[in-house]
Amino acid sequence: MKAVTCKIFYIAGLILCTVVCIPLTTAPRSFAETATGSAVNITAKSAVLIEGDTGEILYEKGKDTELVPASITKIMTLTLIFDAIDQGKISLEDEVSVSEYAASMGGSQVFLEPHETQTVNTMIKCISIASANDAAVAMAEKVAGSEQNFVKLMNKKAKELGMKHTQFKNCSGLDDDIKSGHYSSAYDVALMSRELIMKHPQISNYSTVWMDSIVHKTKKGESTFGLTNTNKLVRFYDGITGLKTGSTSKAKYCLSATAKRDGMNLIAVIMAAPDHKVRFSEAQALLDYGFANCSVYEDDFADMNFEPLSVKGGIPSVIAVYPKGKFSHTFTSEFDKAKIQKKVLYHDVTAPVKSGTEIGSITYTYEGKELGSVPILSQQEAKKAGYTDFLILSIKKLFMVE
Repeated sequence: MKAVTCKIFYIAGLILCTVVCIPLTTAPRSFAETATGSAVNITAKSAVLIEGDTGEILYEKGKDTELVPASITKIMTLTLIFDAIDQGKISLEDEVSVSEYAASMGGSQVFLEPHETQTVNTMIKCISIASANDAAVAMAEKVAGSEQNFVKLMNKKAKELGMKHTQFKNCSGLDDDIKSGHYSSAYDVALMSRELIMKHPQISNYSTVWMDSIVHKTKKGESTFGLTNTNKLVRFYDGITGLKTGSTSKAKYCLSATAKRDGMNLIAVIMAAPDHKVRFSEAQALLDYGFANCSVYEDDFADMNFEPLSVKGGIPSVIAVYPKGKFSHTFTSEFDKAKIQKKVLYHDVTAPVKSGTEIGSITYTYEGKELGSVPILSQQEAKKAGYTDFLILSIKKLFMVE
């Protein structure tokens, strides 16, 4: 009976996807202005477009409005799962046993049964492609012991990422509600989407899959269950890398769509769109705007020579320095690279100095406007010179041969 039920849901999913993938049309909409004055049609209550490398906001509409996020909640769930993999706490091959609680989840699900086991890899597939609530809860229990403990990690991570308008009450977004305290904002969703897609780009191996399947292995035997991606942009949008949809009667239709072209990563978030077609068409419009009008300038300091810096009263008296990371800036219109000016400033440095201490900066300007800066750090430590050190130094100078 379970196999028959799975096949019915699978066929229903295919029919729904065929209907949804009809060329997108939208009702008349108001125009919202971008930073450059270009018009983008947006009817969703909240939306934001950011560049992944720099985190710069390229478009916003009610970006901090606290709304019901539905299943885009799972972006944070996936982020913590991949964090746990990176930390060696779990691996893709690990077996995950499904609890009765996880199996009881309603809404979007892959109908996992109590005590059924699947690998972490399969669970990620179910969450990313089919937005499976049961798989999300099973993984939360795998990582943190319980969904409650996992939610604490979600909220901790949200604070670390600067998500000021977010609070999670569950790991799935199922039956979320503003009154219950489960909410987020378009900008916060963009922040956690950026963390996931930039820090864990392997998520694209799952989030861009259009159709797949899993095999249920239970006491009743084996049965195949089909998975169909809820993000329709993966079928046709050039450069799409993910990421996640969400919809409930309270949240309406939400989407975080990520794409990459010519080295530029864009993240478009749509929240509370009136219907499923609008969330896709408006996310596509934002991505199109970004790729058409924006470009990223990057500096890897290949043309710069960083001389050793003198340290007052230090042993050694000079230390090597280096810039922290690379510098990136997103231009929302054409720019002349030759007009970008770089200015290096060092602080007066007195010992002691620890390795990694900020001792200066590189500031970037374009036609008089400051674009940003990159810290310059000490590459080694310099201890504070004592009386003996000064005595030895004086003796060396005394006997120094020209």
